[in-house]
Amino acid sequence: MTQAPPPPFDPELAAALELIKDMISPGLTLDEIADVRQGPGIQMLADLDLTMDGFFEVEDRVVPGPAGAPEISLLICRPAAPTAAVARPVIYHVHGGGMVIGNNRVGVDAPLAWARELDAVVVSVEYRLAPEHPHPAPVEDVYAGLEWTAKHAAELGGDPQRIVVAGASAGGGLSAALALLARDRGGPELFGQMLMCPMLDDRNDSPSTSQMAGLGVWDRTANETGWTALLGDRRGGPDVPAYAAPARAEDLSGLPPAFLDVGSAETFRDEVVAYASRIWQAGGVAELHVWPGGFHGFDGFAPQAAVSQACRAAHLSWLRRLLSQ
Repeated sequence: MTQAPPPPFDPELAAALELIKDMISPGLTLDEIADVRQGPGIQMLADLDLTMDGFFEVEDRVVPGPAGAPEISLLICRPAAPTAAVARPVIYHVHGGGMVIGNNRVGVDAPLAWARELDAVVVSVEYRLAPEHPHPAPVEDVYAGLEWTAKHAAELGGDPQRIVVAGASAGGGLSAALALLARDRGGPELFGQMLMCPMLDDRNDSPSTSQMAGLGVWDRTANETGWTALLGDRRGGPDVPAYAAPARAEDLSGLPPAFLDVGSAETFRDEVVAYASRIWQAGGVAELHVWPGGFHGFDGFAPQAAVSQACRAAHLSWLRRLLSQ
């Protein structure tokens, strides 16, 4: 069968891609991971004003990790104003980075912006990275951080009954896996899950993975790199657990309400659409947005583009409606 051409990029996003094409290659390989980890983008995160001009009190706290594993670091940002009469909702953030790069400051600017609007607490978890720490280390770290957050929510001025997990890319995949793991273990009950361009399927064989090869900022080569780092020789095989690749889950019932979004011109398009459809088929609640002409993570690279503004408004709108219930 002849491969169809890729969907066009939104014109504003195409212009942004042109500006960054010499700095970001869509095809990350295993031998490039170390260099990317030392890149200027990661280093700049240390200089972010996480207080948002004093709105938040910011704390790095080390808490117990999974049984027999090292401690983990949580970035805790809570409004500096006195705690309201009603405990604040908690946004539990899981950072992106293809399972192989990043820390708990990557992408936290978006949850902080939501929390400022919604008077919420943000807890961003640091997890061990592949390939040095393959599955299940990352998701077990994320689960341990959730357990601590739920247990200590009141101490942070937060409501343990209103914890929403949120993540983009690999963080979106880990957020989906966390929802499955919490359901199956009878762990902390999540109030919602926000899965932004989530990395869900290790098989890397959908039509969108082929269409977008060599395009955007994360293509099928990079995707294979990330999943192979996490799973080794098991990637794409018959025995990959759902807690590693949520698209492998046979049962998507009993999950918290979900928000999913993805660009029409990115590698993850088809797996995200399929995951939302399967939540509905299981009788669950999901809101799905497919942003026309969007590449992976477009709203972060081109925040002023009209489609990026619509995307970010949709995130806040969903959270506002969810938390008003």
